[in-house]
Amino acid sequence: MGFLLLSLILQYWIHTVEGSCSEGSVVTCDECLLLGANCAWCTEENFTDWFSVSQRCDTLNNLLEKGCDRSHIYLPVSEAQILQDRPLQKKPGAGNQTQISPQKMSLKLRPGSEVTFQVKIQHTEDYPVDIYYLMDLSASMFDDLGNIKDLGSSLSKEMAKLTSKFRMGFGSFVEKPVLPYIHITEEQLANPCSHTSMICQPTFGYKHVLPLTSRTDRFNEIIAKQQVSGNVDMLEGGFDAIMQAAVCGDKIGWRNDSMRLLVFVSDGDSHFGMDSRMAGIVIPNDGQCHLNANNEYSMSTVQEYPTLGQLIDKVVENNILLIFAVTEKQINVYKNYADLIPGATVGVLAKDSGNVLELIVTAYKELRSEIELEALGDTEELRMSFTAICPNGTTFPDVKYCSNIKPGETVVFNVSVELPGCLSGLRRFSLKAVGLQDSLDVELESLCSCDCQQPPTGNSSQCTEGQGVFQCGVCACQPGFLGAQCECNEETALLSDCHATNDSEKCNGQGDCYCGQCVCHKSSFGRIYGPYCECDNYSCVRFRGELCGGHGVCDCGDCHCESGWTGDYCNCSADTDACMSEDGDLCSGRGKCNCGKCVCTVPGASGDKCENCPTCGEACTSAR
Repeated sequence: MGFLLLSLILQYWIHTVEGSCSEGSVVTCDECLLLGANCAWCTEENFTDWFSVSQRCDTLNNLLEKGCDRSHIYLPVSEAQILQDRPLQKKPGAGNQTQISPQKMSLKLRPGSEVTFQVKIQHTEDYPVDIYYLMDLSASMFDDLGNIKDLGSSLSKEMAKLTSKFRMGFGSFVEKPVLPYIHITEEQLANPCSHTSMICQPTFGYKHVLPLTSRTDRFNEIIAKQQVSGNVDMLEGGFDAIMQAAVCGDKIGWRNDSMRLLVFVSDGDSHFGMDSRMAGIVIPNDGQCHLNANNEYSMSTVQEYPTLGQLIDKVVENNILLIFAVTEKQINVYKNYADLIPGATVGVLAKDSGNVLELIVTAYKELRSEIELEALGDTEELRMSFTAICPNGTTFPDVKYCSNIKPGETVVFNVSVELPGCLSGLRRFSLKAVGLQDSLDVELESLCSCDCQQPPTGNSSQCTEGQGVFQCGVCACQPGFLGAQCECNEETALLSDCHATNDSEKCNGQGDCYCGQCVCHKSSFGRIYGPYCECDNYSCVRFRGELCGGHGVCDCGDCHCESGWTGDYCNCSADTDACMSEDGDLCSGRGKCNCGKCVCTVPGASGDKCENCPTCGEACTSAR
């Protein structure tokens, strides 16, 4: 029973898939391609008459069965082609080294189809590292400055164990220097900490202080010169600073081939989005670099804080890996941010930043031990799925990352791309590992147009001049024209010929009128036919669920029974053996045989074969 059910389901599925190509009124090759990824078009001339042009669209096997030559069947197939594939290198070399393979691909997809390809990623050993230290210099961070005075030297010494190409830079932030974030009395503008015994520098939004350099002693010198500042509320302008550090690459000094780490150090939460409207700042953040000649953020009092979405876009676009080093009080807040930012990590900062060195080194090792794949660009109309194959051989469906990766190990991703519908023009997107510069650039084209539009040949059927062109085996008519050779003008066609009576619907509502003749619609129930599409082969009576009792053919509403069967339902057997009495008479001569049973017609007769009849004259004669 189970096998039979499975067989029926399979047969239904095959019928559904293959039958879908011939549904609807398909008159062009392009329309055929849109019906499904398995639909093909027969370009052979004179393959069908113009009433049946939609029969040119079907599955490959069905077209071959119909007699279309294989060389005339147009069936574009989805494919993925590698255009550039330089080999991966474990150790850094001179030029052209890459951490992703392949580097360029082209995809050609039929709507509804899917292609799968592999992407390999390998961390190069001794990879360059840039660390930009972005520090909150609000007054509460006063004791932290003293504890990081030798950070440059100590961090350089630790990073030398991990890479020979290490650079450091420094920037700082406080808050937008406007009400209500700061006090604006003359004294407090000059020294925001005037209400205490501290001397602070005026409040500022963001300052880029030290470009990335391999001279770590220079970093120590810069730290020694820093002063804290002050603001009123507990939140800071950290997101303004992250945005500028991410987009001002030329001034920061990010290298093209480096791992870019932005260490964000703060003991407070950050403003974002429309928070600045309380200060009357309503111009949205434009995500551009705005560092003036003094390397200060010049639009701090003009543009809003960036939204979290803007920040994510720019951090990812510029391959920045964020390390949030924040105090325990803020840890949950920044964990929420990190969950939304690819490649971001969070570490608990001691109140005096005493553990910042350990925090940075630990975060770097974690980032280097994980490879996460991401898709960038125009992927909105695509369906993409990923399967990660980690170095230990374990496969993880619907996962885009592997952990515990050692330098030199390779991670493989199976990437599947499905195209739900046609695209207007080419689509371009890229696949890359979070935080790495190298990427796989993909160009995608949808196969929704037939490449068989050849001019008419000497022996081809000609289309009426100016009213159609010969394409893919048929005449493709200009708007307003119909027919095998586009000879019929819709406006002058006698549409009345398509009405069976004056009161009837055109083609009985089951077809379209072309040049005064009905072309009947397709139906999943059966065939519609007749001069006015008035007939079909599925609207006859049924007996026990079977059309015409399973013993006849339905034709235009009437059952035509097979030999040996009768009745309106074709459910009556014409065999009379069961009605013959012992003396060889049909129903003892007293009735008719109907559906294998006697129906007595003589008054008083009864019995299965009308053999009993007390009142019949012959009964007295036989008893005498």
